[in-house]
Amino acid sequence: MVPLFPIQNSLSCRILERLNRFVVSIEVQRRQSRAHINNTGRLQEFLIRGREAFCFKTPGKGKTDFRLFAIKEKKMAALIDTRLQMKAFEKAWEMDLLPWLRKCHFIRRNARLRNSFIDYLFDCGGDPLYLEVKSAVLKEGSFAMYPDCPSFRGQRHIEDLIDWARGGGRGMVVFMAALSGVRAFKPNRSADARIDELLVRAQRERIRIKALGLFYDPTDSQICMFSPNLKVALNAQ
Repeated sequence: MVPLFPIQNSLSCRILERLNRFVVSIEVQRRQSRAHINNTGRLQEFLIRGREAFCFKTPGKGKTDFRLFAIKEKKMAALIDTRLQMKAFEKAWEMDLLPWLRKCHFIRRNARLRNSFIDYLFDCGGDPLYLEVKSAVLKEGSFAMYPDCPSFRGQRHIEDLIDWARGGGRGMVVFMAALSGVRAFKPNRSADARIDELLVRAQRERIRIKALGLFYDPTDSQICMFSPNLKVALNAQ
């Protein structure tokens, strides 16, 4: 386990209900309030009334006073905040903790590729590498999974990476298995069979599929990485 960075002024809270795609009603410091959530997945297994979670105060006078970023799971917590997942990925790369990105230099974020904006563009030994990051916080046994609902955007990203790879380009998809107690990643075929099939095709085109294990440790308010190389199990035949 490697600490990546702390969360300043983290507060314990309780889930009341999800009001819409971006807002969750919470109880914090014995008062009912509203928290912003930036993960647009359904998260039905996490956003359960009464469940302990973690948030922090947000500045300004917006529609929400807090940002909800993690949900308690036994002694640790699932990191559901996609911006913090991206920050964790970048920090792990900066700390040279990702062996599959060594000798690669960052070029830019949100790089245009065909019909998509891919999260990162790196230069690896003179070759451009397009790298897409996906949040995998759904859990089944010891597996982290993605997605928890059909993702046409996710399909398009992988399709464009496949087209790029067929022309000789390099690509990678990294799944952020941001919860403790998982040993591997697999696509959630029951939610989106097309994603599973596309990942198999992507792998055949030599696109690398990786999974990075993370969690939030509430005992010291740290985002931690527990594996840079979780096993990846693709389902499609």
